[in-house]
Amino acid sequence: MLVVAAACPCPPLLVPEVAAGAAPELDAARAACTDALGVLAAARPDLLVVVGPDDGSGTHGYPAGTPGSFRGFGVDLDVRLGDGDGAAGRELPYGLAVGAWLLGRTGWAGAPVEGRGVGESLPPDACLAEGRRLAGRAGRVALLVMGDASACRTPKAPGYLDERAVPYDAEIVRALGSADTAALRALDPRAARELKVSGRAPWQVLAGAAEGGAGLAGALLHEGAPYGVGYVVATWS
Repeated sequence: MLVVAAACPCPPLLVPEVAAGAAPELDAARAACTDALGVLAAARPDLLVVVGPDDGSGTHGYPAGTPGSFRGFGVDLDVRLGDGDGAAGRELPYGLAVGAWLLGRTGWAGAPVEGRGVGESLPPDACLAEGRRLAGRAGRVALLVMGDASACRTPKAPGYLDERAVPYDAEIVRALGSADTAALRALDPRAARELKVSGRAPWQVLAGAAEGGAGLAGALLHEGAPYGVGYVVATWS
């Protein structure tokens, strides 16, 4: 059963070595992510699953110990998802690599960790079903859900300016901050794709996992849009 969850943004810029001179601009988001992981640890889960965007339309498992890297962003920095041997030839997608970095940065030493990559085009019903499956993996399950809101908030954003982005992100902030599973289930994949929202599928996995949960309440820890991309940090506990 899902007993606690944290939603965090997953831009590689969250890693100071990647952000370089721009690193201070995301200090508030990093601090909020640290607080969110503290909420996960305080719940003493039996299992922590890091859920994040992946390629394709399916889901992919990443066992404990799977490596990740930020070398593709010009930084000689490697990470590993918890303790374990990983799987031969498999490497974390960028969102899960950021999650692994957060866990390493905060010294996660609680429950065993595994990763689940969710294809950005996975249909909502499949996301919900995946969430229900993950919630049944242990008696006390925690989710660290990685994903960004719209990348179309300003003319300088990666997706340029789209007038739908701000109201779309406002609904995401409200839903994550209030643990509104119905609102997350209702997120439209097409609109998310057009607005370059990487968190749609992971958030719908969260909604599915919380269906049979223990009446989780949401708390918004941070919201912002540096570089024209929406970043949200929230906890459900």
